[in-house]
Amino acid sequence: MAFIERLYADSRAAEMSHSGWPAEQIATFLSQQFNTQHAYYQAHYDGAEFLIIEYEGSPIGRLYRFWGPTTVNLIDIALVPHFQNRGIGSSLLEEMLQRADAEGLVTELFVETYNPAQRLYGRLGFTVINESGVYLRMHRQPRAAIRNVS
Repeated sequence: MAFIERLYADSRAAEMSHSGWPAEQIATFLSQQFNTQHAYYQAHYDGAEFLIIEYEGSPIGRLYRFWGPTTVNLIDIALVPHFQNRGIGSSLLEEMLQRADAEGLVTELFVETYNPAQRLYGRLGFTVINESGVYLRMHRQPRAAIRNVS
């Protein structure tokens, strides 16, 4: 829990740097936000996979996803800054999408309108289906599996 709370705070650092709040107030706010988010995910995604991403035995990120009967929801993916922009997140998402395609599942996610990850999602075939406040709801239809016929 301590790791994923730190990861959450790291993921919001740039945003919070513009708040003008003292560091202690930011830390308190982010801790409250993390606990609220964590409780929400636990309550609304019963049976979801809450995975810790590791590199050489050390935690470097989190991947939360929920496999439903017709849809897989990417709840959250985050990496510590040092491991971002190395293709790790893309690889994890591509693996998830391959499974979704094989099972014929639509993949859905929510992303903030200002989050640069939107570009990655677009490259992976996601399209915006709804906008609500600061969030975009995106989805990707399953792609037909290409079979090797010899």
